[in-house]
Amino acid sequence: MRNPLRCLLIDDEAAAHYVLQHYIEQVDRLTLVGNCYHALEAINFLHRQPIDLLFLDINMPQMNGLQMLETLTHPPRVILTTAHSEFALESYNYNVVDYLLKPIEFARFLKAVDKVVVTQSDEETQPLSLLTPAGASFVIKVDGDWVRLAYSDLLYVQSWGNYVKLFTTNQIYVTALTMTELEQRLPAEQFIRIHKSYLVALHSIKRLSGNEVFISETSLPIGSTYRRELVERLR
Repeated sequence: MRNPLRCLLIDDEAAAHYVLQHYIEQVDRLTLVGNCYHALEAINFLHRQPIDLLFLDINMPQMNGLQMLETLTHPPRVILTTAHSEFALESYNYNVVDYLLKPIEFARFLKAVDKVVVTQSDEETQPLSLLTPAGASFVIKVDGDWVRLAYSDLLYVQSWGNYVKLFTTNQIYVTALTMTELEQRLPAEQFIRIHKSYLVALHSIKRLSGNEVFISETSLPIGSTYRRELVERLR
């Protein structure tokens, strides 16, 4: 049997600690090594002791859970625990394993933990070269499912009202984001807006001719206000 995953609870409410601690005690694959009641306390704890899994609340005083994750260079796996569903989409930009809404039922807790265990098992059996670094991908919601896309697979994006179409090397995805929202999530050094309705991956551009760029055999228009920056980025 593998060593249990070392867990840290981070929540400003004592009741949340009580519930999650009780759940952790019932799972052999988990062991609780610490309880923190605000983000700064947790950051200091992580500097002192290695942790495999964080159960992290979002709404906390001084610094919330997502802000705390931004300060960590190499964060452990994270399961978010919160009473606020509005952070769900944003949270997946931080490569969290799961998002649990309070009050948390034990069955739902077990499902989240199982995702961590499966991920750990996969990483132990796959060659490192087959793993996609978290920083080289992002997550979108498609038809109720969360889908991870590698930046290298994304060719271009088309605005579609309050949705966007993402054209990848394998298929097309539609997700409920505006172009501006998606542009903020993609690395600016790899992607560029070429038109009010199109954003492209620089690596996918095969040719620029007049006021068009070519992605394989697909031509996309270049807006007059975007052309100068595009030409400069392609030089």
